[in-house]
Amino acid sequence: MAKRNGDTVQDRIVALIHERKLATGAPMPTEPQLMDLLGASRNSVREAVRALQALGIVEIRHGFGTFVGRASLDVLSPSLEFRVRSNPLSALHDLVEVRELLETGLIGRVAADATSTKLAALDALVTAMANDLQADRAFHTLLYESLGNELVLQLIDLFWQVYHQVEPILGDWPQVHKSEIVANHRRIVEALRSKDAHAAREAMSRHFTEVKTRIAKAESAS
Repeated sequence: MAKRNGDTVQDRIVALIHERKLATGAPMPTEPQLMDLLGASRNSVREAVRALQALGIVEIRHGFGTFVGRASLDVLSPSLEFRVRSNPLSALHDLVEVRELLETGLIGRVAADATSTKLAALDALVTAMANDLQADRAFHTLLYESLGNELVLQLIDLFWQVYHQVEPILGDWPQVHKSEIVANHRRIVEALRSKDAHAAREAMSRHFTEVKTRIAKAESAS
């Protein structure tokens, strides 16, 4: 393969994956093959492969070899959490605002094709939400599964994870607000049941307004 000026061994391995159209889960060339293909030393290839493993671009299965990875956005979680913790209240507000833009922009599309099976599952998750934080996570994932956009699902889940990892700095939710969170999610489901895209967007926006209000109160108290 051609080497471009400034390309690292890591760059060239990624280019090799694309040139050969290797799909997720496909076996990678062996280490000696990569050394030969790239004209690189063993140490350079190993360091590049380890770096790509950290990014999720390749997956090392000990005893089996190296395979093309999923490149999941989960690898961004530590750096995003670090960024949020460095300036927590302001960064949390920004994180929630981005997620609000994403979810309110998509929820109208969900309203058009919400099936009775999906609505029943969402109802069950809302009921469980009062005592199970993971039910909230599952709720937001299930909402958008039918869109068939894997990037959307990964982004929403990434933002959810980072928010809840840092959320304890805001203090405990008063019980009345916990009840309102459940009620807001119930409004979203009811809007979907009525196939009312406008009401679904309003309910979703109201949900995030509650969250941003909590962050603003923490900012004013700090």
